[in-house]
This record gives sequence, structure tokens and C-alpha cells, in this order.
Amino acid sequence: MSIESELKKDGIQVVGTLDTLSVNSLAHSVSEKICKTFPEQNFIFHNLFIALSRIPMYIAQMPEGYAEANYFYKNSSIYFKEGTPTSELEKFAMHEFIHYLQEIKDKKGNLVRLGLCSFEDLKVQGIALNEGAVQLMASKALGQKQEIVKYYGISLPTNSPNYYPILCNLVSQMAYVVGEENLFDSTFYGTDLFKERFSDLCGFNALVKIQNSLDKIMKIEEKIIKLNQKLVSDNCEGMKAQKIANKITKLKDKLKDLYFITQDLIYTSYFNTQFSKITTTADIDSYRFRLYNYKNFIGITENYSNFNDYYINKMIDLDNKYESIMNSTAIAVVNTSKVAVFFRKLKAVLTAKVEINSK
Repeated sequence: MSIESELKKDGIQVVGTLDTLSVNSLAHSVSEKICKTFPEQNFIFHNLFIALSRIPMYIAQMPEGYAEANYFYKNSSIYFKEGTPTSELEKFAMHEFIHYLQEIKDKKGNLVRLGLCSFEDLKVQGIALNEGAVQLMASKALGQKQEIVKYYGISLPTNSPNYYPILCNLVSQMAYVVGEENLFDSTFYGTDLFKERFSDLCGFNALVKIQNSLDKIMKIEEKIIKLNQKLVSDNCEGMKAQKIANKITKLKDKLKDLYFITQDLIYTSYFNTQFSKITTTADIDSYRFRLYNYKNFIGITENYSNFNDYYINKMIDLDNKYESIMNSTAIAVVNTSKVAVFFRKLKAVLTAKVEINSK
């Protein structure tokens, strides 16, 4: 199937190419922002600008519900929705430029890896995790500030209120656990660093479950978008409209439940694992700070109390752990003191014998 046929199959119809001035302007601005935002990745501005400015970019008609910009990996091109103001292009292009930078293809041109998403096995793995990471990074590069938004009844903090807010929030929780630099490295270069580090800190089974949950969340959101499009169409009314509305409500409830299951799994798998590694009072202080600070990342509803309950229980556990460590220290000091006294007495006896014998 030709590229044109595949695009038409997705409802994308090219109407023209993006002019050279706009292409160069986009490439220049995006290159500057990426180099400034991710200095540890050691991008060279000139090389990055050249690479981005050579990406084919087109203006196209797209179905309702599509993003204003889409990266098509089969021909490594970006398509902008017709009618999008030139001044707004960068906001939508940043995500697609990162997709271009992260793709890894084999000698035949087949996509093997897209950042955190692997295409090597029969099943595509990590597509939602990668989308959330890319959008999180795109928003960071664009300087978008974190704000509290409400989706599907969930109030949550995110720096991407309009695109993948749910995924971005959950991925940011994972990044808090592992460290942003590990996330950025794996997202740009398709390394396993982020996943391996997360597995070490939270367990491999937790990683697999979270990754699968993110994929399910993304699929549910896609279904909701398509159903909403049907709901607002001219021929949708009466019983048909009610039936679709009921489906949407059920999907939203399912998504909400899945969100909290995923969130709870992230922080419990991490903090439970780390609690077992506490051996000093300094470890307790660090753990207490990390757990307290996690509240800045979670999503909540009126009836959600899981994190607060977990926090209170862990504070009690920490107090018990502190007493245990202090008691162990005290015992060690007492034992050490007894041993020291014993050796001092022994030394005194031996010294006395030596003095007697010398006489």
C-alpha cells in the first residue's frame, strides 16, 4: 500500500507543503528549546537544526478529533491540520519533532523502536508510556507550567492540560520515582535505562502492570473521543444518542477506576520496596521527605483517600522503625562498653603480671 493510500485510509488528505520559511522557523525555535531544556542530552544546536529542517512537512485535511499535527513514521513526515494558525504550529509540532528524533529503524526501514515503545516483538509494547513521556517533555520544552485540571471527575496536576493530561500525570509520577533524566534519556534514545531503573525500584511485575494500564487508558480515551464525535453528529438523536451517552459514561467510570488503580500501584510498589531498605535514621528522613512530596503529583476525587491512608500508616511504620534502629544502636553501644571494660580489666591483669615477673 502506498503512503498516499495509507494516509487516505486514516482520513488524511494532503493539500500542500509547508513553506520553507515556516519550516526553518519551526526547526530553529524547536532546536533552541530542546537544547536549552535538555542540556544533559548533549544535543548540538546546529546539527539538530539541520536534521529538523529537512523533515518533510505538509498541510492536510484531517478528520475531527485528530491532533493539529501528526508524525507519520513510514515516510518520516509531519502533517499539520489545515487552518491551524502559523503562530500555533510550534505548540503542536514539538511533540512530533521529538517523535522524529526518537525513532529507530532497521536496515529495511521498518520501525523497531520509538523511544519507550518497542515494535520488535509481535505485540507493540509501551506505546502509551511513550506518548505520555513525549508530551511531558514537549510541554516542558515549551515552558508550560503545572496546573490543576479536572478530567473524568479526577482533579490532577499536569503541565499538559490539553493533550494526554492523564498519561502525563501518571508518567510524571513514574519519573518522580526514577528521576527525570533517566526518563528523558530513554525517551530520546530508546534505551532501557528508565524501565530497568523502575524495575529495580518497584519490581518488574509492577512495571508490566503499569505499562499495560497506561495502554488501556489511552485506548479508552480514544473510544470516548470517537463516541463524542458520533454524539454531536447531525444524525445522532433520540434513543441512539442516549445509548451512546450511556457508553461514554461507562467508559469514563472505567477510566477513572483504572487511573486510581495505576496511581496506587506506582507509589505503593515504590515506597513498600524502599521501606524494606531502611537501615539508618538518615534513611528514615529521606523516605519521609520523598513520601510527603509525592502528594504534589497525585490525582484525587472527593471520595479518594487511599494515599492519605497509606501516608498515615507509613508514618506509624517509620516511628516504629526509628525506635527499632535507636534501640539496636543503644544495645550495640552497651555491648561495646561491656567488651571494652572486659579488655581493660584483662589488660590491667596482664600488666600486673608482667610487673611482678620483672621484679
